[in-house]
Amino acid sequence: MSSKTYHIKLNGKVYEVEIEEVKEGQNVAATSTPKEQPQQEVKKAQPVSSGESITAPMPGTITNILVKEGDNVKKGQVLAILEAMKMENEIVAPHDGAVKAISVDKGQNVNLGDTLLKMA
Repeated sequence: MSSKTYHIKLNGKVYEVEIEEVKEGQNVAATSTPKEQPQQEVKKAQPVSSGESITAPMPGTITNILVKEGDNVKKGQVLAILEAMKMENEIVAPHDGAVKAISVDKGQNVNLGDTLLKMA
């Protein structure tokens, strides 16, 4: 059997996948489990003065904003609710800090990667 190895990037993570050619009549059996590769792209940290952008992980509608500019927040605290495909998704603080700016309004439609707010 011949096999080829591919690297597939899915949701920012790189996976190594091995594909084997199977001839008709051969039994197919999984020979290994997927191995997650370390992410190859490295985001550069932004200086605190510019603030860290919290972006939309998917297209949807902002149904609620639970913080105000200037609020101090803890890591994991819910900042906003994004509804996508009839499911509510919590947008949480990636670290302790303060909300510098809110870039969206309740009821606003957003696209993948749109800035929702900035934290310092």
